[in-house]
Amino acid sequence: MAASRHLAALLLVILAVAVSGEDEGPRGRRLLVLLDDLAVRSSHSAFFGSLQARGFDLDFRLADDPKLSLHRYGRYLYDGLVLFAPSTTRFGGSVDQNAVLEFIDAGHDMILAADSSASDLIRGIATEIQRQWLLITLTMLSLDVDGDHTLIAGDDLIQSDVILGSKKIEAPVLFRGIGHAANPSNSLVLKVLSASPSAYSANPKTKLASPPSLTGSAISLVSVMQVAVESLLTKFCLCSCRQEIMLEFLKSGVQKAGSKTKHERAGNEQFVTETSKWVFHERGHLKAVNVKHHKIGETNEPGMYRINDDLGLYSTSFKVPDVYGVFQFKVEYQRLGHTGLSFTKQIPVRPYRHSEYERFITSAYPYYAASFSTMGAFFVFSFVYLYHK
Repeated sequence: MAASRHLAALLLVILAVAVSGEDEGPRGRRLLVLLDDLAVRSSHSAFFGSLQARGFDLDFRLADDPKLSLHRYGRYLYDGLVLFAPSTTRFGGSVDQNAVLEFIDAGHDMILAADSSASDLIRGIATEIQRQWLLITLTMLSLDVDGDHTLIAGDDLIQSDVILGSKKIEAPVLFRGIGHAANPSNSLVLKVLSASPSAYSANPKTKLASPPSLTGSAISLVSVMQVAVESLLTKFCLCSCRQEIMLEFLKSGVQKAGSKTKHERAGNEQFVTETSKWVFHERGHLKAVNVKHHKIGETNEPGMYRINDDLGLYSTSFKVPDVYGVFQFKVEYQRLGHTGLSFTKQIPVRPYRHSEYERFITSAYPYYAASFSTMGAFFVFSFVYLYHK
């Protein structure tokens, strides 16, 4: 009887990965940069210059620009959004919180930077994108740097060459601002930069009345998330410190308290550059091409398989099950930092035709013998019956 089954087998797949900022990425290059102060364009010029040098077309606009719009005539005008306007309480033009969320849901990417002045609008966007994200209101404090406990020198980075590049970030990343926390059971959120063990959230101008609720590495300073909805893939980066990308921090030296090693330049520039490459699909973007399946020894993809056919699985082989019906080749590829691959191809499996069976089957020899012995016995019986009375 025919049965519909799932065949857990990988197809022959060639994976194309965007690994270099110099290569043409799989996404568009138009980015909208929303600012609450045009002076940010100068203070963060190194970061914006890095994006432009990699081929991105940046459109700088004030967040409350009355002519602001994300789409026109039913088509989006931009491929990504850089939101550096933490104090903005209301967007201009036709843009509001729902418009930003719809832009993200449509498969576009975003980098959002916040600080202690983050408005309810910015907090609402971060919360809606990841409902279990919590932006911490108070300033982050630590003992990382002598004399300035509001400055964190973070070196607890995610161990992923896909997100941060193959070159190790040697120097700590300078950070001054607020942190955020996410549900650790949510596998979609990745903490790229975590707070140091001595960090906690508090008001630097008052004494602690009670122990802080969040401390150390439980606090995330920079997080990323990628979500696939049907065929659309969105990458999102939440940075709780806009100052982290300032020219001042990118060029500053750093020495952690208690350490003899002094770095002439903090790791901020390398960190923000490599993270932005991942967010805007310049690295870690997998694409399946030339997907096909075939019998061993053949190259053409058939429209149907026969039961017990031999197929290839990379360097090994497997046999089609001895059950005919409709089966699926399924690919499920999930790796840290890479975009996931998940697709199927359906193929029917038929039984043997009458002309495809072997002429003599070994296991049927007893039946052959029984048949011939019966015929022989009948011949002898007939001969004896007819000619001997």
